[in-house]
Amino acid sequence: MSQSEVATGTPVPIADLSKLSIPTLPGVTPQPPKANGFWSSNPVFSYLNDVYITISEHRKSLGLTNPGTIENLNKEVSRDVFLNQYFFTGLRADLNKAFSMSPVFQTSHTLSIGSNVLPPYAFSALYATDDYFIQGNIDNELSFSGRINYGWNKNNISKVTLQLAHGQPSMVQLEQDYQASDFSINLKTLNPSLLSGGFSGVAVGSLLQSLTPSFAVGLEAMYSKQPGPVPPETLVSYVARYNAGNWIASAQIQAQGALIASFWRKVSDKVEAGVETQVAAQLKPVSDPLLGTPIGFETAIEGQTTIGAKYEYRSAVFRGQLDTNGKVSAFLEKRILPTVSILFSGEIDQFKQSSRLGLGLQFEAAGNEQLMLMQQGLIDANGNPVPGAPQI
Repeated sequence: MSQSEVATGTPVPIADLSKLSIPTLPGVTPQPPKANGFWSSNPVFSYLNDVYITISEHRKSLGLTNPGTIENLNKEVSRDVFLNQYFFTGLRADLNKAFSMSPVFQTSHTLSIGSNVLPPYAFSALYATDDYFIQGNIDNELSFSGRINYGWNKNNISKVTLQLAHGQPSMVQLEQDYQASDFSINLKTLNPSLLSGGFSGVAVGSLLQSLTPSFAVGLEAMYSKQPGPVPPETLVSYVARYNAGNWIASAQIQAQGALIASFWRKVSDKVEAGVETQVAAQLKPVSDPLLGTPIGFETAIEGQTTIGAKYEYRSAVFRGQLDTNGKVSAFLEKRILPTVSILFSGEIDQFKQSSRLGLGLQFEAAGNEQLMLMQQGLIDANGNPVPGAPQI
């Protein structure tokens, strides 16, 4: 108070309220009141919201990373090391041409002779931007396959796959990917329909969650329903993946009694190795030894183990693998010129005493001179000369 207040005992009004000093305890900061919203006005929802925030902060403190998707659970072995995705037979020639790099626009012509898988002629085109990815393929029998990916943001990707093959039923697949900081969710449906009085088709949902920076577990559920009074089928699979950096181990237990385990190892900067084991329990019919009539079923355990390696040289990539069924396979991609590569694939079946061979040429052409120089490694994406490259 002022001296006049002390003398007279009469309070003097304060003209400016901002000059009023409110005493506070030392070291104590007043907490702002909670917002009067749906999650804070109700005590139950307010408690659940606080629990969710606490769990989220704890998950961030663990330093978890995104584990990828179940579809790519063992891609380091099945796609990178093994040559199943690259093997072919007969004679093959590929002509690839790039018209632009940003956005990416490429076309490809493939000619094949003596192959049981590849068509005599196939044309494919690819167009990709930061948000879109469009690819289409058509062969000489007018069989078409294509896919479209659209990224809504860095976490959400919608995918559509379509296949119209000659002499085969049509196929359409709708898929949605959600990639969070420490888990991933994938939802897909194959040939969905509501015209038969309910849902028919195949629906698959999967979740892969990181528990530590290296270890992740997940599950995949599948629902299948055929049109008509046929009862639906459901299957659940459980997966696990451990990534130690220079080696990765994964396992998948399927509902029908199958176990798939794989192991990938980075041996050196140029060498990778992988092994995969598949074990499945099946029911086989049992026949009477005298009459030959079926009398029941018995459980049989069947398995297969495949081991492979990948070698990367300066101008060549070699893949080789061996399995317990007696098959020895090899695939070699050798670049003989900056725009020309030779492809060789071979397989020997020791048990069946048979072999298969494939030989191919791959040509790469550019739509303009700058792209051609980039393909030859003479300039970078900005048109600047690459250090150490021959002068042009």
